[in-house]
Amino acid sequence: MRVFELLLLASNIGWLVVMLISKKGRRSIPALSVGGIAALLLVLHLTLEGYRIQLLPLYATTIGASAVSLYLRVRSESRRKFPRFAAGSAYTAMTLMLLATAVMLYVFPVFRLPEPSGRFQVGTQAFHWIDEDREESFARTPKSKRELMVQVWYPAQADSRKHAPFIPTTRILRPMAANYGLPGFTFEYLRYVTSHSRTQAPAAAEQPAYPLILANPGFGSSRFLHTSQAEELASRGYIVAVIDHTYNTFATEFPDGRITTDATSALFSPDQSYAESSAARDRLGRVLTEDAEFVLDRFEQIQSGQIPSLLQGKIDLAHIGIFGHSIGGATAYDTAYDERIDAGIDLDGGLYRVHERGALQKPFLFLNSASEARRLQRILEDRPYTDTELTEMGSTREWEEQVAAGKKAELERMREAVDHGGQALYIDGTEHLNFTDAQFVSPVFKLLGATGSISPKRADAVIDAYMLDFFDTYLKGQKGELLRGTDSRFPEVRFLFEAPDSRETTD
Repeated sequence: MRVFELLLLASNIGWLVVMLISKKGRRSIPALSVGGIAALLLVLHLTLEGYRIQLLPLYATTIGASAVSLYLRVRSESRRKFPRFAAGSAYTAMTLMLLATAVMLYVFPVFRLPEPSGRFQVGTQAFHWIDEDREESFARTPKSKRELMVQVWYPAQADSRKHAPFIPTTRILRPMAANYGLPGFTFEYLRYVTSHSRTQAPAAAEQPAYPLILANPGFGSSRFLHTSQAEELASRGYIVAVIDHTYNTFATEFPDGRITTDATSALFSPDQSYAESSAARDRLGRVLTEDAEFVLDRFEQIQSGQIPSLLQGKIDLAHIGIFGHSIGGATAYDTAYDERIDAGIDLDGGLYRVHERGALQKPFLFLNSASEARRLQRILEDRPYTDTELTEMGSTREWEEQVAAGKKAELERMREAVDHGGQALYIDGTEHLNFTDAQFVSPVFKLLGATGSISPKRADAVIDAYMLDFFDTYLKGQKGELLRGTDSRFPEVRFLFEAPDSRETTD
């Protein structure tokens, strides 16, 4: 929350208290003083912090308090008294508006992203690339080519440039609100949230090159909702490229001002059978995997100088990782079959094309939410749903049996990952959106069950620690610790299968 917003709210509460406890003949001077301070704070807030629609009740009470204070000072109360009913109604209305303001400040906070913990400053650069070899399958315009926006975060030299905004263009905020079924103005306040990155900052010269990590957002998400993860990894010596998978995001803006919104949801419908839904997911998955492979090709061209960039010569193409969230996690897994990729992480995402692929014989980490872990554990224990549970879920036994069959195949892939140095974990208290920066955007997501009981900062810290430990192990050759067994620093983390330390004890 911003300083002048809080001071403005406090001054209005102070004015209301003055009016309620002061004697009628002696309230004009203190009321004018506090009202004047509130008016000054309003000017400072609007000038230095900027207006936002969620604070309209606070602006109204400030103007009203200032006007009443001037009236009381200019005209003696003894000459003309307000009817007691009118005064009581005004104070009640003001109290309600101040309560509404406090709720708005809590529900829609101008938050700060977690500070990156590494020794490097962070730079960022956006790329717009067109794949001339692929036609866009989701566009309304016929024969258009597949084009992508990719945001890169990287280790940077010390630089005096201002920090880049969290959301660089406000034009995607209305589609973001529509994606969650909210009024268009809901997320306009995000324009005031800043990142810890500096646009176009020079790449750090401390090392000759840095490992590359590709990242894939989930369905209806955005590359900006993985800013904190990308900044943390970049501050620790990685180049992180987060792909906006066009038409699978809530909105993507291109350099010429065009904005695309979600179109891939049209692939799915409540009337589909499980087989049809799986086929649609596989179809979408192929496009997302091809996106990631195309981006990897482009980084090879950056490294060689075919594409101009601050990162030319700075990319360690011999050590490449990948991660993603939700269907982006499935994309990370599917793309990891590319021989150029050494290791990957799936953040709470079910897989696609499982039956089209053989075993992935390289390290892969699965980090799941508590809810997903409960579903997987039910399948591991072969516990079918009761009729009552199916009714509460609005599902059928046939559908859930098909889901279970698909999840059993995914569990087999997780076990294979463990055999090749990966692991399958889950984090108590988390839900699906705890693996993105959406958890910082609003506590409304917690009320809706999209984020869990764990605090956003704690969830972010735990996820970052395990991601960093995994990539440090397989991309930098360091001796990782966290996948070896339970760790007292992270009691929220559980092993989906038997923990390595407990296996050693029982063998």
